[in-house]
Amino acid sequence: MTPRILIIAGSDSGGGAGIQADIKTVTMLGGHAMTAVTAITAQNTLGVQLVAPVAPDVVAEQMASVLDDIGVDAIKIGMLPNEEVVRIVAGVLLAWRGPPERWLPGTKMPVPVVLDPVLVATSGDALADDTVAKAIVSRLMPFASVVTPNVQEARILFDMPGFTDRGVPILYKGGDESGDEITDTLFGIDGDNTNWTASRIDTRHTHGTGCTLASAIATYLAYGYPLKAAVARARQFVRIALHDAPGLGGGHGPMGHQRVRLDLGPGARFNQVTLPMAAGSEAFYRTLGLTQIVDTEDGHYARFEAAGGATLSVEAGAAPTIFFECEDLDAEVARLQAAGVAFDQLPLEQEWLWREARLTDPAGNAVCLYQADENRRFPPWRLRP
Repeated sequence: MTPRILIIAGSDSGGGAGIQADIKTVTMLGGHAMTAVTAITAQNTLGVQLVAPVAPDVVAEQMASVLDDIGVDAIKIGMLPNEEVVRIVAGVLLAWRGPPERWLPGTKMPVPVVLDPVLVATSGDALADDTVAKAIVSRLMPFASVVTPNVQEARILFDMPGFTDRGVPILYKGGDESGDEITDTLFGIDGDNTNWTASRIDTRHTHGTGCTLASAIATYLAYGYPLKAAVARARQFVRIALHDAPGLGGGHGPMGHQRVRLDLGPGARFNQVTLPMAAGSEAFYRTLGLTQIVDTEDGHYARFEAAGGATLSVEAGAAPTIFFECEDLDAEVARLQAAGVAFDQLPLEQEWLWREARLTDPAGNAVCLYQADENRRFPPWRLRP
């Protein structure tokens, strides 16, 4: 399926956040992005220079056009510049959602709704005031499947009456906290909380992380993933895009959405090959145009990245092996075993931070199914340019 994602948010003239980041995220994850633009902004990596709200009736008409014809599988709500726009968005959703028999279990909408309360930009510039925050809590939270505030937005929203009493999961994004590790916490219903902790990525190019995360969550929810799985995979998308940021601008630059190609997605992804190494192998593949990303002190192994994101390893004494990355390795192994496929090695954690299962095809070729997350292309020991 191609999930249809309606994005209700403001634009970013610098292309790093807002509608532009949302469209790139949904597209790279295989979805179809549709938009209802709520504001036109003049902004770049240094800050926000202007916010021009779109007339509420224009926002409503954009939403109605999409909902009445193309349809949606998930909705992502981002920047809402004033209380009038919040009210009109809530009114359109209320009219469209229909009777309770259309709603998803445990929600008040027929499709998942990711509410990203965009109140403060990465640069620290305010994008909305307290009246907008109050309206978001009272009018839009009842529709939400999850709310995704960052640190500064959470400080505002947690002071709003009723914010924590709405029975809606809240994903607290800890990227603005200090420290070498980042922890995001999903505060579920009835104390069902989940933490994700990872090392901080050393980059100033973080513009649009919140928009990107929310749109990725919406896309995965549209595919049918449970909320926790959707958040986990969306975080992986954000981290890889941060690793591969193009380095544009003099401030908080945009992320590298366009570089997240063979790293995520349903099904088995053919993205890595290992070949035997001989004298001159490393120089050959560098000359061929591949970027070397891993080497070893004794020279027995090297890994390269090709322009499309696929990787190639050469290893002394290795048998040629093709690798398929799986989003859920255990589930894929269980599926194949049920179909009668025999494994030479069941899923096993490796010291190079991959989790691998090994098997052999009917012709005797070595096959590896694995999970590596960001460590396929960005292991801690990746060579620096």
